[in-house]
Amino acid sequence: MSPPGCDFCRSRAPTARRCAGWGLADTLSRMTTLTCRALLGLLLSVVAVPVLGPATPAFAAPKPVRVAAPSLMGVAEAAAPAGCGAATPAALAGFFDGIVPGRLASDHVPGAVVSVVDGDKTVFAKGYGKANLQTGAAFDPARSLVRIASITKLFTWTAVMQQVEAGRLDLNADVNQYLKAFKIPKTYPEPVTLLTLMNHTAGFEDRIIGTGARTAADVPPLERYLADNRPARIRPPGEVSAYSNYGAALAGYIVSQVSGEPYDRYVQDHLFAPLGITHSTATEPVPAPLAGDLAASYDSEARPPRRIPFTFDPLAPDGSISITASDLANFMIAQLNQGRFGGHSILTPASTALMHERSYAADPRLGGYAHGFRDRTFNGHRVLMHDGGWEGFQSVLVLIPGCHLGVFVSANATGGADTFTDLMPRFFDRFTPAVPEATAPAPASTTEPRAGFYEPTRHNESSVEKLTTLLGQLRLTVGGDGIVHFQGKEWTPQGNGLYGAANGTDHLVFRTGADGRRYVVTDVTAFQLMSPGEKLPVSLAILLVLAVLGLSALVVLLTGAGRKLFRRPAATIAGWRASRTLAAGAAVLGLVFLILLARVLLGDTSAFLYSVPLGFRLLLCLPVLVLATAGLALAGTVVRWRASDAGLAARIHQVTLLAGLATFAWFAWQWNLIGWQFG
Repeated sequence: MSPPGCDFCRSRAPTARRCAGWGLADTLSRMTTLTCRALLGLLLSVVAVPVLGPATPAFAAPKPVRVAAPSLMGVAEAAAPAGCGAATPAALAGFFDGIVPGRLASDHVPGAVVSVVDGDKTVFAKGYGKANLQTGAAFDPARSLVRIASITKLFTWTAVMQQVEAGRLDLNADVNQYLKAFKIPKTYPEPVTLLTLMNHTAGFEDRIIGTGARTAADVPPLERYLADNRPARIRPPGEVSAYSNYGAALAGYIVSQVSGEPYDRYVQDHLFAPLGITHSTATEPVPAPLAGDLAASYDSEARPPRRIPFTFDPLAPDGSISITASDLANFMIAQLNQGRFGGHSILTPASTALMHERSYAADPRLGGYAHGFRDRTFNGHRVLMHDGGWEGFQSVLVLIPGCHLGVFVSANATGGADTFTDLMPRFFDRFTPAVPEATAPAPASTTEPRAGFYEPTRHNESSVEKLTTLLGQLRLTVGGDGIVHFQGKEWTPQGNGLYGAANGTDHLVFRTGADGRRYVVTDVTAFQLMSPGEKLPVSLAILLVLAVLGLSALVVLLTGAGRKLFRRPAATIAGWRASRTLAAGAAVLGLVFLILLARVLLGDTSAFLYSVPLGFRLLLCLPVLVLATAGLALAGTVVRWRASDAGLAARIHQVTLLAGLATFAWFAWQWNLIGWQFG
């Protein structure tokens, strides 16, 4: 999740994983595309020369309660808290009506829906445009369901707090004490706890492959999915934040284990029912009585926008809820009113207050987490928020406790990210104008800046998905004046190790982990310094060398073929010629593999969300074949070296080819391309 205006989440693809930061993901999206093009361009340009206890009565399932949504007519226009704008129905209507329709048109988004709460009332709710282009259904805040993706996590974290309140869970206990069917590996002495899951500091690597499903039949039981898809633990818990969908799903599974209820039923009975949420669901597929009101989502880059099919989420507690804007307003009201909605409560005031306390920040001067909420400051106002992106839906929920305000917006196409990037800063400026911001204390120690290439801490290390770190790394430089250049911004030193961007909102610090690993952390996300062998320039240099060697090897093969065609006598022994042919063939095959790999990376990768495509599985046969062939060439070269009758140039070229193949082996090993490493 990320803050308005500078870091709202853009989906990686029309069918995308729930994300956690719009500006960051957008930057990485661009970086990935450019880097892929650079990699493919490099290869092709060279080729042209000759890229997520016992039951207690307090939490027995309540009887379903139907609570009518508060009417917007006759809402009392109470004075706004000091430093806050008056969020009256008329003011809100004027604001959203003046911005949303135009942005939807320019961003190629069919529709959007908004709800705003002030204290214990919904003061504005409205739909804009179409919820479904095929049927012509208009967006209706009370009827149109949108898939809120990672905002579902706020319901999951609330459920965790309910179970803590009930005495069944302890935020600081090892999660393995709640797991019976499988365990989280004890990679580090420090255990994974529910608190580290809420803070996204458990230290899990990220995964995309297999995190979506096309049909309900393709979705295994949550327990089996979590057991079979445990991500590697790549850093000690608590060291730095790295957004994890698996961590949220694990927390939801633990709630189901201690409560004895499936996740969707738990949400229905313990959250939806007491909140009067009557036209929403955490079940997939959406139940038949609601399915007709589910909005469709679209890819804005297609003309006209292309509808994206319903995609199932195997990690249900991290993103399965489909909900109306009016229903979600009830959840915001409860969060802003000590857990109460009408005559019902989902949390005690003490538990609600604890949930809203900051629970993690890499530096007290940066944004952090508050038990699952993103915790930021905008215009001097503290903000608790979360966003979500799935299929084409883009959504954000924002609470401003000091102004008693909550706002939810959702758009049904990928271009909604652009819409919200413009909308949310203007909302803050209009309804939460700037007030003096309290200065957080600096930490006891700071880390000096370190130039280099950085990758997001949210990345994969153990499977072929590690390739995304090759394509998504960012370069950081430090000028002689101390200004840090990173993410396309200039970060100016502000004292005590803090750097600020020109917009005055974003901040950056450097940190060092327990094992000496270096990090750069912003208000939104964190990055870690890459090892020398992982840096983009190193990979580009290797690819260039392999491309040149592959072309020279092609010459060897063509020369040999020509000799045979014209029946010219050979000057070397047959065994040497066979070794030359094997080495040259391996080099050419390696070049073919790299070109095909770049083509895959540049093409439509949405199928990887469901599983590894057969074509990619077959492609990974090539590195194995290259290495096997190279091994035979090396053996033959060693055996026939003395008696080869080869000239000096041929010997040098053969050694160079074998060295290049060794480099190919290292490159393939570095990026998990040897074998079928899918996690």
